[in-house]
Amino acid sequence: MKDPVTRLDERFSEPGATATTWDQARAVLEAAQLSWISTVRADGRPHVTPLVAVWLDGAMHFSTGPDEQKAVNLAANPGVVLTTGCDSWDRGLDVMVEGTARRVTDRARLDRLAAAWRTKWDGSWRFEATDEGFRHEDGATAHVYAVEPAKVLAFGKGTFSHTRHLPGPNDHSR
Repeated sequence: MKDPVTRLDERFSEPGATATTWDQARAVLEAAQLSWISTVRADGRPHVTPLVAVWLDGAMHFSTGPDEQKAVNLAANPGVVLTTGCDSWDRGLDVMVEGTARRVTDRARLDRLAAAWRTKWDGSWRFEATDEGFRHEDGATAHVYAVEPAKVLAFGKGTFSHTRHLPGPNDHSR
């Protein structure tokens, strides 16, 4: 998302609160060591699980094995929410990215994403890019998905604020 439209929702913010800037929200997404993904099962029940994600080129990226529950869910309904932040109620910033998960199969982009995973976690997450996604060191394969934000919500704590970031009129990444 480039140059989003940012608005403070005063209904859910303390008096005097200010909107979380896009730079602040994006910094949380870039630095997050762990995120949670929410998907919907075929029978309508929610499914939430932690995962590691990378913010690159205006989108959140994650990987999953083709037979894992989230991959099965995405085949039927690609709508997702990715959430990250901290577990304190009175400090920090929680950020949610809502959008549609789309498979990434472009080899050059997968190479860049594999490098981003290695860099972000000091080599703890090592993937080899393939024509289908990622291959782990143990030989297991994973599909890679990108979620371009339809909406990003930022929840400031301490001085409580609720900020909405929506794609701007010049955002043609979607």
